Order: sequence, then C-alpha cells, then structure tokens
Amino acid sequence: MSYTGAARKVGTNIDTDAIIPARFLVTTDPLELGKNCFEGLEPGWINRVHKGDILVAGPNFGCGSSREHAPIAILGAGIPVVLAHSFARIFYRNGFNMGLTLLEIGDAADTINEGDQLEVDPESGLICNLTQDTDIPCTPVPPFMQEILAQGGLVGYVRRQMAEAR
Repeated sequence: MSYTGAARKVGTNIDTDAIIPARFLVTTDPLELGKNCFEGLEPGWINRVHKGDILVAGPNFGCGSSREHAPIAILGAGIPVVLAHSFARIFYRNGFNMGLTLLEIGDAADTINEGDQLEVDPESGLICNLTQDTDIPCTPVPPFMQEILAQGGLVGYVRRQMAEAR
C-alpha cells in the first residue's frame, strides 16, 4: 500500500508523553486519542492535520515510556505513516503492533519541509517528495511486517492466523 499526503513535521527526541499526554489515557478509542495527538508538544496541533497527512520526525522519535496509546493516537489523528530519522526501539515495535507504518530515513528527514507533498511506498522503500521533485530511498518494510500492517496490527494478524489454523 502506498500513501500520499502533506508532511507534518515534528522535532527531535519527541517522547510518548508529547505524542499523547498521560491525562488523555483514559480511553483506547483511536478517534478520542487522535483528537489530543501532540497536545503535549503543541496545544491545538491536531487542528493543522488532515486525514492522510504524513508525519516526519527527527531522531529518537517515540522515546520515553512504553505507551501503546501513542501510535494509536497518531492513527486516530488520521496519520497512517511516520517517517523519522530514527525511532526509539519500543515505539518502533509498538507502532507496527498497533498497525502504524514506520520508516527510518536518516538525515533525509531534514530535507522534507512542512507541507511538502509526499508519496510513500513502504513495500519498495521509496519516498517521493512531489513538491521538491526528489526521491528518498529507505529500507522497505519486510513482507512479514507488511502482513501485520495489512491486518491492522498484531492482534488482527494473530486472529487471522488462529482462524486459518482451525
């Protein structure tokens, strides 16, 4: 699956409390969490986001506590994919487990500007910056991880595996 949308940039070392502050962890409803996405970074940030936008972050995105709510909030905000210089290890795992596509793009994250129109193909590992007419190669999402994403995350994937085993 490929994605096309406007880049929404955030900075370096964005922790899970900035993504979704603890005061909003009273639900696991993606839409409710999405309404408060990045409220700990910039109040009202969600008002600039449109469904299908692509999040672009600096190094160590998702650091801090192991909070499954963080990738759920990003998905609930309508953002299906995150491009980052690098991800905190536990966030990377939680993101895929919750069905959020994540791609590490190293220093190329710095070349993307707020609002640039991007086309992202996780299967091939190619990101096209349509605004700048440039391509950014990255490591493709492995087939096994693509299967997890196609099922909406790890729970959906396991449910499907169990159903097929019957």
